[in-house]
Amino acid sequence: MSNWSAFIAIALLSLACTFSLMEIVIFVWSQGDDQSEVDKWLEEHELGHHKELFIQKGISSLVSCATLEELPELPAHDEERLQRAARLLQQRLILRQWLHTLGLQHHHHRLLQEDVTSLEDVYWLEDSRARYLLGKDFPAWSTARQALPVSKEDLGQLKADLWSAVVKNSQHQDAWTLGGMLVVSVSVAGLVTLAAMTQPSLAPEAKHSLLQYVTGKYLQPANCQVHFEWTDPQPVGGTMTFTVRFYQRNGQPYPICDTDSLSVEISEGLRRVAALVELGGAEPSAYNRAVCKFTVRHAGHYRIAVLVGNVNVHGSPFTKTFLPGPPDPLKTAFVRHSSTVVCTAEIPHCLAIEPRDEFNNLCHFVAGDDPINGYTCSISQLGGGEYSADWGITNNFDYDEAGLRVRLTVAFPKEGCYRLRVAYNGVTLHNGDFDCIVLSSSDAAMVHKNVRNHNICYEARLLSYQGEKLAKARKVLVYVSPKQLTIKEFLLKFIPKRLVTFRLCPSTKFHFLGENNQSAMPSFVIDDGCQPKVELMAKDRNVIAATFTHFLLKNIGGSETFKDKQEFFYHEVRRFHHKHYHEKLAMKVNRDKLLESSLKATKGFSVSDWCRNFEITFQGEQGVDWGGLRREWFQLVCAALFDPKNQLFKGFSDTQQALVHPNAKRPAHLKLKHYEFAGRLVGKCLYESALGGGYRQLVRARFTRSFLAQLIGLRVHYKYFEQDDPDLYLSKIKYILEHDVEDMDLYFVEEDYDQTGQLVKVVELIPNGAKTKVRNNSKLQYLDSLAQYRLATSLKDEVECFLKGLNDLIPDNLLSIFDENELELLLCGTGEYNVADFRAHHIINGSSPEFRRILDWFWTAVANFTTEEMARLLQFTTGSSQLPPGGFKELSPRFQLTPAPTFGNLPTAHTCFNQLCLPDYESYEHFEKALLLAISEGTEGFGMI
Repeated sequence: MSNWSAFIAIALLSLACTFSLMEIVIFVWSQGDDQSEVDKWLEEHELGHHKELFIQKGISSLVSCATLEELPELPAHDEERLQRAARLLQQRLILRQWLHTLGLQHHHHRLLQEDVTSLEDVYWLEDSRARYLLGKDFPAWSTARQALPVSKEDLGQLKADLWSAVVKNSQHQDAWTLGGMLVVSVSVAGLVTLAAMTQPSLAPEAKHSLLQYVTGKYLQPANCQVHFEWTDPQPVGGTMTFTVRFYQRNGQPYPICDTDSLSVEISEGLRRVAALVELGGAEPSAYNRAVCKFTVRHAGHYRIAVLVGNVNVHGSPFTKTFLPGPPDPLKTAFVRHSSTVVCTAEIPHCLAIEPRDEFNNLCHFVAGDDPINGYTCSISQLGGGEYSADWGITNNFDYDEAGLRVRLTVAFPKEGCYRLRVAYNGVTLHNGDFDCIVLSSSDAAMVHKNVRNHNICYEARLLSYQGEKLAKARKVLVYVSPKQLTIKEFLLKFIPKRLVTFRLCPSTKFHFLGENNQSAMPSFVIDDGCQPKVELMAKDRNVIAATFTHFLLKNIGGSETFKDKQEFFYHEVRRFHHKHYHEKLAMKVNRDKLLESSLKATKGFSVSDWCRNFEITFQGEQGVDWGGLRREWFQLVCAALFDPKNQLFKGFSDTQQALVHPNAKRPAHLKLKHYEFAGRLVGKCLYESALGGGYRQLVRARFTRSFLAQLIGLRVHYKYFEQDDPDLYLSKIKYILEHDVEDMDLYFVEEDYDQTGQLVKVVELIPNGAKTKVRNNSKLQYLDSLAQYRLATSLKDEVECFLKGLNDLIPDNLLSIFDENELELLLCGTGEYNVADFRAHHIINGSSPEFRRILDWFWTAVANFTTEEMARLLQFTTGSSQLPPGGFKELSPRFQLTPAPTFGNLPTAHTCFNQLCLPDYESYEHFEKALLLAISEGTEGFGMI
């Protein structure tokens, strides 16, 4: 009886397996109808409403979509979109087939997110990025990429062969019909009958045994459930949490573990968002649970994909919407801002405000919100009192729904100079403090006439000059031109003498005062931050200032914000070189002698040649320059020119983090022509950046502020020592500023030493300086003279050669619209902080399980940091928000992560050692909040919340 019972049990098990497999086949078949790859592709390209047409045409695979030539039934705009999408799809399928031949098909999704969508894109993906994406598979990738054809014909043949393989594989898949699957299921049922008696695995490497397949005791992604712990939509700024519950095919909970290949991919557009995934939990009921957390900084639509292996769980991918937060006055700002606004009396003047939240997202308002609530405008008359209703000034706010902007409209009944302060909830906006010059209608007409004629001269009285008040006001003439403001006086009433000239650039500021006691004329101060301030009084003060402001705004594109000036700069650079074509220009260089071979290759280049698109070939190396070699050449040449180790540029200290400056004591083999080449290279980078897109090039250097100031024509002064040469500033400059110098026996001279410490010469800073003693009233003059010699005069030839090369490509008047900090931003861009570089070059002090958990939290938080937050982290830990040209690798000492012997306190830092100390916390939310608070508000040793 026992044998018959076993036989009956086996037969029933076989029958159950057959029906189970038939059920699986039907389920998979129906799922393929409902959620096919074709449907997803149509939705991705906004063609989902034509799904029925594709079914009628029998288009049921991606390959058939990629070979579509035309569908006359579609509207013209959809037909064009379909054909473009089909061409892109074909390239993606060819790339996937190429990866499949290499066994790298599991990297296809990640490569797509890096915009590697075709075989051509493989050429330009940089090795550093590829190594990060592919990990241990990078050697296979590198070998295969080197083996790719060089000529377009051979590449085209390879793509044709790969496409044939794609089509063949598709045909094999189509041959797998429902009837065939049922035949196979019956055959497998017989095997299951045998397996039920012996219960071996199908193969030693099989993931599940046949009995598991029969009983359904294995993880089924379609049965998994995702629960989001927030309602959609949600404002930005918080740490978002969702839970995934895992179940077997038979509906029972599945104990999730590290070997189940769970992955969570969160993206907002092309930007990847890091997520923290915690498996299981302390409670027994949590063994089939995974908790996922991520931080939201950017408003928009987020795509959340939860996959087991390469299979999405039920409902995945999900789409969640995050809205901007409330306006933040420190981010909210006037659009096309000017520090001085010019308007006409009795004519309303409108200014636009762009509300942004604390993460710089443009704010949106829904029905019921009051967008103008909280905005205030306070007005004071320069030289007068606070705003009075008797003045008759009106100001009101309204909201522009189409432009998503708040508008401030002000109207002044009479001319004058006023100070406006615009605040939100009591906090002044980012650029909400500015002057307003109100002109009469006749003065406004005169200003417009001045701007057209450019021949402007006004009489004034000079009240202070060279930093000293004059006992008696001197009659002078003020000339305003599109390039400068000049103050002259006439000797013997006919001999002109120039007293001082101010460049017409944003660094030159007007400070308006009230009426002078000596006369009824209004007075004002002109200050460019370099020369001594000049105080004047003139009855035409408002006309002079308004003319200056009109010229200035015309020269910088109408706005003083960096973004607007940058766009104007790029536009003018393109216009300046509109006759020079950006055609390809082949250039062969030697990697081992890069600087010398690059100098030789460009020796005879004209300006037109420098404006062409360099196509780089390294001698002795195979490879086609699709843009990657050109970018590599720029990076390597910048390193050869500006790295302090090469001594063409050198910092004032020996630390690797020192700012670089032209080196007057360079080795003999480095000539002035190297500086001219360096200037042209910087000009080339700016020109390429003006072209936009993939041509954009950044200058990999950290120049001193004094050198940048000289590039835009500013005079250097002693304050530059604080950033450029902090050792000298602390040991000498600051001491002189804070102490009495009468007994220091200090003269207007500077001793020049060579590298061995031997005195070379003594330089007089002013005429007869060796006999002129420094007094308390002249120590600022001494410090400025010292700065002028050390930072400028001693390097005059080097700076002039650099400017000669730079101005060949970039006119000097365009550079002068920026200040030193903005010029650095224009040249070097915002700090580019690569988290992969960070993770590859740091030191960990500690290995406890608790600290490893904190480290996981740290890297998740850092991966979601904005550029500003990353800069704050570096500033908090290293004392500087800028990295050396080589990134984290060249930080000295290395960035250190160390456990702190506390719980729940704020992280602390020791900038001398580049060390960040991280306490323990009970949750990721608490950790992230403490880290953000510390880098925003904390200082070294600040360890209590």
